[in-house]
Amino acid sequence: MRNDSDDRARWPGLGAVVHDRRRAARLTLATLAAKTELSQSFLSQLENGRTNTSLRSLQRIADALDTTATELLAAADSTPGAVVVRADEGRLDQADPNTDGSVRSLVHGSRDLRALEFIGGTERGEREFTHPNDELIYVVTGTITVVANGEEVTLSTGDSYYCPSGVRHRWWAHADDTTTLVLAVADGRTVRRAPHRPRRT
Repeated sequence: MRNDSDDRARWPGLGAVVHDRRRAARLTLATLAAKTELSQSFLSQLENGRTNTSLRSLQRIADALDTTATELLAAADSTPGAVVVRADEGRLDQADPNTDGSVRSLVHGSRDLRALEFIGGTERGEREFTHPNDELIYVVTGTITVVANGEEVTLSTGDSYYCPSGVRHRWWAHADDTTTLVLAVADGRTVRRAPHRPRRT
């Protein structure tokens, strides 16, 4: 069973990372608050390690800092070289756990592979994503809907959806006990493809 201390133990420096990125971007707390539509007092408490953040709020902060939520979490990971992530480790509640669900990073630190486990998320389809690398969405249990390039598809347990790089997409779960895995090459990494060679005849 998880508790808030598990999250703090994994990302104790998240507030410091946000603070440093904000200062590097030459943004005041007031400016960041305006860009994210989050309160200045909340941002101050986050930067000083006195409160946690939901994924939705962290995504707003990441957008304002021209980065991603997963990159901020990776930079703040207390054990970036660890190769094991335990089942009760590092879950980040969304703004409203009843509708937004929760997310857990399945890798430590800044890795070449990004792997996220989502539980629930019946209201998470409001936000669209576009990634520089291909992404695989796999339904462990339950049912989700994916909308990509205006086309809607429903996926159930065991189904997967391959989303090519650059495609605008969004998805949501149909129930709060749905489990979905999202796997991709991490943002900022370049996929090296072997040069095409004509087939020998």
